[in-house]
Amino acid sequence: MLHCPYIDRLVGRRASVAITCRLGARDGFMGELPLTLEGEGRQRILAAAEKLFSDKAFDAVSMNAIALQAGISKANIYHYFPNKDALYLAVLRAASRNLRKLLNDAVDAHGTVVDVLRHFARCHLQALLDRPELVRLVWRELLEKGAPRAREFAEQGFADVFSALVAVLESGQARGELRADFNPALVATLMLGANVFFFQSRDILRHYPAVAFADDPAGYDAGIVEILLRGMIPESSADTVRA
Repeated sequence: MLHCPYIDRLVGRRASVAITCRLGARDGFMGELPLTLEGEGRQRILAAAEKLFSDKAFDAVSMNAIALQAGISKANIYHYFPNKDALYLAVLRAASRNLRKLLNDAVDAHGTVVDVLRHFARCHLQALLDRPELVRLVWRELLEKGAPRAREFAEQGFADVFSALVAVLESGQARGELRADFNPALVATLMLGANVFFFQSRDILRHYPAVAFADDPAGYDAGIVEILLRGMIPESSADTVRA
């Protein structure tokens, strides 16, 4: 099994307690909607917020709308999140944790760095395709907030996933499984960026000549990883090109 000192394991789950939230008529509901687990209520809120934030801009989404979408009272949202900003960042962090789990699972399941990279790349792309609303949310954040918010977004969102992938690549270099003369951060950027491009451009790619992979995401990812691992230059020509 591959052991990377920079990748910690996901451990434990917060204990949950049974609660019941009373929904008043002012929130558009009558009677009670039971939340059998505290974690269930939080996940319901996050799922509703993710959908609404992906469909509309941040300022266009109200806490009332999130409560209606989640099927709970607005007061119950504030039990978990102090304000809309905190809820928004929690949605981004949840997405980051899901991607980090994909990488941790790949590390746990495979013994070589090469196999870890192949597994993670495939699962990462499938996660994007399975959660299009989340990808739309991320892109809206990047395009609408601009540079002033970029650092906060990186720190609160996906820096952890990116750093963990870089650590896997560095581990491969240290173990001699990968070349030592490339920049791991650059390769991590290429891997993640290739998947995002596929997600964004898939419908257009279907109409390009010679593109046979638009409906084969697993084949696409396998090809991308192999190119990154082996390069495009034949070994017999590599020395000449470098010279």
